[in-house]
Amino acid sequence: MACSCCHHDDEDEREHACHCHDEAVEGEGECSSSHCCGDGCQCDGDDDDDDDDPRETLSRIIASAILLVVAMVIQHVTQLPLVAQLLLFLPSYLVAGGEVLREAGENLLAGHPFDEDFLMSVATLGALLIAFVPGGEPEFAEAVFVMLFFQVGELFEGMAQRNSRKSISELMDIRPDTANVERDGSVKTVDPSTVQVGETIVIRPGEKVPMDAVVVEGSSSLNTVALTGESAPRDVTVGSQVVSGCVNVSGVLRARVTKSFGESTASKILDLVQDASKGKSKSENFIRRFAKVYTPIVVYLAIAVAVLPPLVSGDFGANFATWLLRALTFLVVSCPCALVLSVPLTFFGGIGGASRKGILVKGSSYLEALAQADTVVFDKTGTLTRGVFAVSAVHPSLVGPDELLHLAAHVERNSTHPIAAALRDAYPNEDDSCEVTDAVERAGEGIVAKVNGRSVAVGNSRLMDAVGAKWTTCSGDTGTIIHVAIDGTYAGHVLISDEVKDDAAEAIAAIKREGVRRTVMLTGDREDVAKRVADELGLDEYHAELLPTDKVANVERLLSTEPEGARLAFVGDGINDAPVLARADVGIAMGAMGSDAAIEAADVVLMDDKPSKIAVAIQIARRTLGIARQNIVFAIAVKVAILILAVLGLAPMWLAVFGDVGVMVLCVLNATRALR
Repeated sequence: MACSCCHHDDEDEREHACHCHDEAVEGEGECSSSHCCGDGCQCDGDDDDDDDDPRETLSRIIASAILLVVAMVIQHVTQLPLVAQLLLFLPSYLVAGGEVLREAGENLLAGHPFDEDFLMSVATLGALLIAFVPGGEPEFAEAVFVMLFFQVGELFEGMAQRNSRKSISELMDIRPDTANVERDGSVKTVDPSTVQVGETIVIRPGEKVPMDAVVVEGSSSLNTVALTGESAPRDVTVGSQVVSGCVNVSGVLRARVTKSFGESTASKILDLVQDASKGKSKSENFIRRFAKVYTPIVVYLAIAVAVLPPLVSGDFGANFATWLLRALTFLVVSCPCALVLSVPLTFFGGIGGASRKGILVKGSSYLEALAQADTVVFDKTGTLTRGVFAVSAVHPSLVGPDELLHLAAHVERNSTHPIAAALRDAYPNEDDSCEVTDAVERAGEGIVAKVNGRSVAVGNSRLMDAVGAKWTTCSGDTGTIIHVAIDGTYAGHVLISDEVKDDAAEAIAAIKREGVRRTVMLTGDREDVAKRVADELGLDEYHAELLPTDKVANVERLLSTEPEGARLAFVGDGINDAPVLARADVGIAMGAMGSDAAIEAADVVLMDDKPSKIAVAIQIARRTLGIARQNIVFAIAVKVAILILAVLGLAPMWLAVFGDVGVMVLCVLNATRALR
């Protein structure tokens, strides 16, 4: 990416800090420009605040306006020569535009002239001097007015940007400044970055959880609104995981730190939001390329407007002043700042507005892709269903029901799969004399292990076929069937059930209302279970009994049938579905609060486990893209109209200023709507 105020093709080569509204690039020294560049770069120094204090800018505007009024009164009541009139208006002009002239001069000396400061400087200096050109009329007041209005526009534009950044900062103000840690028999308030993993922290009512930890004493309710966007409190007690950024509502908690401050959830979320601008959308990339080519072209066109018509007319001296004024007006209106400022700011606001709802988007390119989602593909377990499995029936055929559960629980004792946890919960007594060895997990099938010397296979029907066991179906009940074979002989099966989430059906309906054409579910579960869930939720299609590689293949197939310009989103848990999340146009991780793997794997992270947030994310994305397109169409239409009027001599200088600064302010103000 090249920044036109810096004019480096590589960000690493920049030797100053360039703040491009939605992207902070830190370097050495300071930037030479505080205004908008031809590539949409707002160089405001090393921090989020503009170099110019708003009060100072306002003071300059007021002082310049007073001097302008005084100069106009004196000009009206006296008959001063042109040079004296120029000197009369010069103080007002320099107060309003001195900083702009300085910036333009520095950029010109550095070989980077094509920015807004240069365009404004040339246009207003030309207006000041046009009276000295044969046939020219005095434009002293107009020149000062243009620079004054430009400063007013800069003031409003800066205020809008400042408010946008403030809104983002406030809604992402989730990382606490202090932590209460137990050391040397007392509780000390320290910088959270100094707290080590394993230390015990104390979280009092009203305080933010400073880092991820596990509760060792006390019980309370946590306000998770900053992370999930949901106001309902979350109850925690001894053994519960607490994540940084939540607010302790009631009781005092003692918790053992499990992650360092920099690795805690709040820090990772803040890093994610701050880095979101790295994934530029197509709209932003187009605007950058457009501005980089557009700005020099309009400068050369302005020169052509000033020179060619007088030459063609054959009376250069008589017509030059007229066409020079038109060219200066052309320069004023031609600046592309309305586009290069408002479009990135719109996506920045959209990402910030989504984060307030507990939806983290890793870049504006993903926000744009989400807005174009035509197909949404779901994993089943943990996404559309609760993912909390429980044994609902035991059907033995070789051994008793307790023995069947006993063997299955032992084989699955080291697995992290939710089904394994359900089996262990159903038979929690693992402290017996059984010896479990040689456990081998077969992807998409199950686990085979030796239990007291017997080979026990626990898994689906494919595993039974692999070990030569003649399995039987489970009629009547629906759920996940876990078959068990002992030394190749079928021993029975265990039925495990999962519940559909409360808001899953409404989520599918809301997604379709947002214009998504196709909803698909991919699952490794049995056909009858998948069909029941798909029918209950109103999904368009489903595919069952899939291995992990089958899910990727199905996504590939769905992608190949997508219309031009449409995008496919995959929704999963962000851990087991990483290959599919990576292959989809947009990967969405569900229920990711505190899950590092989910935050790393997906493009969009939902901080709670509610499928209804998917429709909200699509709605925010489409609204953001709509606002960006509004700004593009409005800015281009107004500028083209005024440019044509300027060439025809029908656009006065004040109208040109509105075409630049006025449109810029309106577009920036419109962009801030994306925050809401």
